[in-house]
Order: sequence, then C-alpha cells, then structure tokens
Amino acid sequence: FTPLQHAIARHQLPVPLLDDLLSAFIQDIEKTASAAGYADRAELLDYCRRSANPVGRLLLHLYGITDAQALQRSDAICTALQYYNFWQDLSVDIARQRYYLPFSLCQTLGVDPRQPHTASRSQQTALLQALLAHTDHLMQLGSSLPKRLAQHPRKGSRLSALELQLVIQGGRRIGQKTRQLGASVTIRRPV
Repeated sequence: FTPLQHAIARHQLPVPLLDDLLSAFIQDIEKTASAAGYADRAELLDYCRRSANPVGRLLLHLYGITDAQALQRSDAICTALQYYNFWQDLSVDIARQRYYLPFSLCQTLGVDPRQPHTASRSQQTALLQALLAHTDHLMQLGSSLPKRLAQHPRKGSRLSALELQLVIQGGRRIGQKTRQLGASVTIRRPV
C-alpha cells in the first residue's frame, strides 16, 4: 500500500473511486461464494459503477478532465467493456458459479440464469441479442470520448485518445465475436 499512498498523494487521486473498486471486489467474492446473481440490470449496473467505471474516471482524472459529459461517456465505455466481458465469458463464469445474467431479463425470456444452456436456442438467442443490444448502445454513448481526449492540451493525450479508440474497437469486436457464436456462447467462449 505504500506505493499506492505515494500515487494517491502525487496525483491527488480521488480515494472514493478506489473505495468503490474494493467494494466491488468484495461484492464479487461474496456473490461467488454464495452463488448469488444479479436481480436486474440496475443491480448489475451498480456493480459496474464500482468495478469498471472508477478505472475510466481515474484515467480522466490524470488528464484533469472532470466535466460531467466526459465522465458519463467514460462510464458508458467502461460499463460496456465490463458487459462485453461478462457475455463472452458466460460459459466460463457459470461453470464457476458466477452469475452475471440479470435474473429479471432471464425470467422475462424464460431462461434459467444459472443454466442458460438448457433454454431453447431461440430463447438463448433472444437473451444474447437483448444483452448485446444494450451493451452496444452503451458503447455508442461513450464513443466520442477519444475525440474529446485528443483535443486536451496535456502531453500524451493524443496517444491516450488513440489507445482509448482501440479499446473501444476491441470491445466492439468482442461483442461481434460473441454475437457470431450465438446461443453457443453459453457453453463455449468466443475466440
């Protein structure tokens, strides 16, 4: 923790964001240990707000970008990246009793969130389409952030903007690969 203390002091990092990361880490351990899942998108979004979004906000903080619009775009990107990861890893996570499928959506579609592979192919496809459509929408909401970052006067911001654009493209590619795999994603991870 000593190096972390120095980084916090040197860069004036917002400690509540680091607290959020720890909170999400603890929640993930507890939910996995109890084989609990997420009731709905709101509960899953709250987890992402603490597990993924702080990373983007910390990076923006290093550039001195703190306006609400940039933070919202960053949150959309980070949540989308977390969601893409969840959807590509369904077969792996479910085998480990990690349940990220929103139970309410699964219930609406007649899918068991703990055993989605047992649903019909059309039910699995409908679930995957709903998940990816929402995730794609979030990524689109954040997609103009690299341009905003490239216009920032701080040294290295253009390179960081390019890196962020590549991260966005990578997330979208994971979404495409997951979509191509279709219902099989519940038993096999996309490559």
